[in-house]
Amino acid sequence: MTFVNEGLWDRLIRFFIGLALGYAAWMVWPGTAAIVYLVIGAIAFVTGVVGWCPAYALFHFSTKKAVKA
Repeated sequence: MTFVNEGLWDRLIRFFIGLALGYAAWMVWPGTAAIVYLVIGAIAFVTGVVGWCPAYALFHFSTKKAVKA
């Protein structure tokens, strides 16, 4: 049984947005904005790498295409 509920494109977008926000947090002057960028970027990056989104699971939503048997 697999718990992946994100499709390939969803995962790629989350991965690169996470990287971009992590870079933005590194480039911004230390403060609230950097922390917000880092937290949102980390969440996007981790969900992109793992392939599972808790919000999708909560609402029984998935962007992964169903595999036909």
